[in-house]
Order: sequence, then structure tokens, then C-alpha cells
Amino acid sequence: MKEDIIRLLLEMPQEGKAPQERLDKLKEEFIRLLQETPKEGIERVIEALEKKGFFTAPASAGKHLNHRGGLLEHSMIVCCLALKIREQLTSLDPEIGEKVKKENVVIAALLHDFCKAITYKEAEKWRKDATNRWEKYMGYVADYSNLPFGHGEKSVVMLLMLGLKLEASELMAIRWHMGAWDLAFQSHEMRESIGTANSNFPLVTILQSADSMATHILEKRFEKKE
Repeated sequence: MKEDIIRLLLEMPQEGKAPQERLDKLKEEFIRLLQETPKEGIERVIEALEKKGFFTAPASAGKHLNHRGGLLEHSMIVCCLALKIREQLTSLDPEIGEKVKKENVVIAALLHDFCKAITYKEAEKWRKDATNRWEKYMGYVADYSNLPFGHGEKSVVMLLMLGLKLEASELMAIRWHMGAWDLAFQSHEMRESIGTANSNFPLVTILQSADSMATHILEKRFEKKE
């Protein structure tokens, strides 16, 4: 990832929205990173990202980066962190670099929340203003009626339906990126499955870590208090 893009990510505005010029630069880098991977089906995925509104969608309905373009920002921050984690792990254990290629990180990190492009809809909401009075404002709500799978598996299914040839590690990382936050984790089978995925595929833990660090550390600085 280009250094100027990393600086741009860390200079995220705090006004609750991202300027279009900033989003355009992030989108350009996002697409460049995907196109650098020798993945069969990646161009169809890029077309779908555009058509489904991925680049303008929020990252959440009311939590982290819940503004226009927030999903693009979040995905780029996760990718940046995941690449840094891989780099540091490889410096400690060169075998990690062999097991987890840069392209694996890019695919899993940039596309882990692919399903959110069809999840959030604009809606009129209410909040308290500075004088403690209720006021209307435009925000987002979640709509799970379109392909109601779980979160990680939904992104995997959508990508496979587009014909993207995902490696096993990429499939596992995207499927399990929510870690213990996935409600399906409550079953014995799911506990065993996620444990096995983490043990067998380092990319799973790398993506889980990057996603959590992005959401709960870096992006916390840019939350708009309502």
C-alpha cells in the first residue's frame, strides 16, 4: 500500500463524513491493489463492488465509520494493518511469509466485508441535539433480507457466486473474521471449526486481529459523538 494512502487513512476527518476527493483516492488504491493480484474473476468482483454501492456504503449502521464511504475506509485500514502484521510476523518467522502471501492478505482484508454493500440502507432517524431536544437526521439501518446468511459466510458466498477463485486460507479468513463475535460460535461445531481454522491458517488470525484493531482502536478516534 502506498505511503501517501496510509497517511491519508490516518488523517481521517472528524466531521462525521469523508470528502469525495479523499474517497476517490482510496477507491483508486483499493482497485489497484485488487488488480495486482493474479486472481481469476477479480474484474467481475470490481464491477460488482461498483454496482452494489460498496464504495459509498457505511461500515456500520450506528457504530464505527457509519457515514458515506465508511466501508471503503474501514476495508483499507484493515488491509493496511493486516499487511503490517504480516510484515512483522515474517521478520520474526520467515515461514509466515511463505504461508501467507501478500495477495492473500489483500484479497481477504479488502473483501472481508463485501456483504455490507447490500446490508445498509439510508433512513430517517432521531437523536438528541445540543439542547437535549429530539431532532431528525439521515442515517443508516441494517436490512438483512437480501441473502440472509451470517456475516462472514455471506461475503464468501457472494464472492464465490461472482466466480472469484479464492484459496482455502482466504475463504477461512473471510468466513471467520468476526471471531468470537459470530453468534454461530455458540455451537460446539462452530467452536471446533473456528479453532481449527485459526490453527491451520495464519491468515485467519491476521485478519481477525487487523479487523479488531481497526474497529476498536484506530477508528475510535474518528467517531462522531451524537
